[in-house]
Amino acid sequence: MNLRQRLSGTESRELSRDSWNTPGMRHAENSLTAEEQAYKQALFQKLVKTLDLSLLSGLGDKEARSQIQLVCESMMREETLPFNASVRQRIVADLQDEVLGLGPLEALLADRTVADILVNGTEPIFVERHGKLEQTTLRFASDRHLMSIIDRIVSSVGRRVDESSPMVDARLKDGSRVNAVIPPLAIDGPMLSIRRFSVDNLTAQNLVEIGTLSDTVARLLEAIVKSRLNVLVSGGTGAGKTTMLNVLSSFIPHNERIVTIEDSAELQLQQPHVVRLETRPPNIEGRGEVTQRDLVRNSLRMRPDRIIIGEVRGGETLDMLQAMNTGHDGSLTTIHANTPRDALTRIESMVAMSGITLPMRPLRAQIASAIDVVLQVERQEDGKRRLVSVQEINGQEGDIITMSEIFSFRRQGMDEEGNVIGTFAATGVVPHFYERLRQRGMDPGLDVFQPGEEQWR
Repeated sequence: MNLRQRLSGTESRELSRDSWNTPGMRHAENSLTAEEQAYKQALFQKLVKTLDLSLLSGLGDKEARSQIQLVCESMMREETLPFNASVRQRIVADLQDEVLGLGPLEALLADRTVADILVNGTEPIFVERHGKLEQTTLRFASDRHLMSIIDRIVSSVGRRVDESSPMVDARLKDGSRVNAVIPPLAIDGPMLSIRRFSVDNLTAQNLVEIGTLSDTVARLLEAIVKSRLNVLVSGGTGAGKTTMLNVLSSFIPHNERIVTIEDSAELQLQQPHVVRLETRPPNIEGRGEVTQRDLVRNSLRMRPDRIIIGEVRGGETLDMLQAMNTGHDGSLTTIHANTPRDALTRIESMVAMSGITLPMRPLRAQIASAIDVVLQVERQEDGKRRLVSVQEINGQEGDIITMSEIFSFRRQGMDEEGNVIGTFAATGVVPHFYERLRQRGMDPGLDVFQPGEEQWR
């Protein structure tokens, strides 16, 4: 017996008319007329009253959507409607998204050009495309409508959000990061932020083509990773740190065992021997939390050839430095900072968060010994993400960690269309790690470091 034959007169435990006032919109609001929107709302109310959605739990997504389509089409045939087949299909698709998906968010999640989705209560939804924010015509009908979607997202990964726990981090099935803040912390209604998970695995060549880095630097980065130098990727929010980390990890040989540690799994490693670890927040009783520091410590017992930490932001920084200094070379990680020098200062601050007090000079000596290369990435005014500096950590002189810039982005201005104009150039400094590259058969040639400019595309 199919779902259509087993319609129930009871309201579903998952959906109710009080939960949502109107169905979400798969397409832009102006894709349907006011009359069509009104009918879609009425059909949704009727669907909620007559359909027992608990019957969908045992069905796959494709079959469940098919059954909902059958029920909706049956309801439509009972009425004489002045709508063509295209409009009817859009209405059915919207209702399927409300019942099985994330309502108004489904259309944005299907758009590969959308990098971030920002929901501010019932205001129009904002998205980021190509590094710039845009306002869409989509919105949630009410705070209850938005809350029901937030609950659906967080419950799917075993987390909760309510007045006692009004902030939550989660992820979607495709790996996209989700952050939600609800009242009383969010004064103007529930707030939802989604950082999209890239479907396509970008390669170094892709970054060269879009102007993130030059071909010469791409080849140098490959040599750095294969020579097992420890690399720190620094940058602000949305600057492309994770993308750069993914590209760097693609250079790791396939015969190495890699352990990744993240707050929210985003890395897309293609090697066959990868162990992925993810932190866990405390449960409702406040117990069971597993931090990045716990995972870093445990990873040392897992016989890793390389350790990749999605981002250091606390006490795990000390354990990362110790791992880099005790045989786990070739490790990669990212950090939030505006300059390479700021990145080192932040590392000092985060080591203090471990609860272990170290004298400044020995701490800086450990940092200088652990990290070999710092890459600074930046999202600029034209929305493009660029690698703006490649610096080597040389060592320590007195109490100061010394650094040398190998490559830098030299900004020259902006064109009439608002695009940043500049060149990527070697500074003429031959890094100390050049000998290591040469010894490991990854010699890029001394001419790579000669002063010269490569025009950005």
